[in-house]
Amino acid sequence: MTTVPPARFDRGARRIALWGLTTVSTVVLLFSYRTSTSSTMPAATGTTTGTTTSAAGATTSAAAKTSSTYTGTVTGTAADTRWGPVQVKVTLAAGKITAVDVVQEPDSNGRDQEINADAVPQLVSETLSAQSAQIDMVSGATYTSDGYVTSLQSALDQAGVA
Repeated sequence: MTTVPPARFDRGARRIALWGLTTVSTVVLLFSYRTSTSSTMPAATGTTTGTTTSAAGATTSAAAKTSSTYTGTVTGTAADTRWGPVQVKVTLAAGKITAVDVVQEPDSNGRDQEINADAVPQLVSETLSAQSAQIDMVSGATYTSDGYVTSLQSALDQAGVA
């Protein structure tokens, strides 16, 4: 029968204990990582101007929102993002999106301005093509894209457009 020298046994036991503690610490850190700061959508508090025409041809106020033939301009809710608020104003004619103007966007530093100078035109183009808020995000401008879509959907909801 062979015996293990005490020094070698202690070194191996320390390595195993250190490996086990490292593994447990890593697992704890992974499970405590939060992937999102908020899971709620902001309430719609934008402004609406324009008219809605019903199927019978009668014109009603924008507050009625009885059909998807809305004509006018709607400002969506300002969506708070990590880098600042994003808010859009949508112009519709007979329920079709004809223009989108970004009223607010993050611009507190040069990097924000650089990102948004590229991202905002892409988002507007996607919106005009899709005619809805179901658009692709712009790579590298995730926060701006999320805020844009949130504000856009708020505006479309106010206009009664799907």
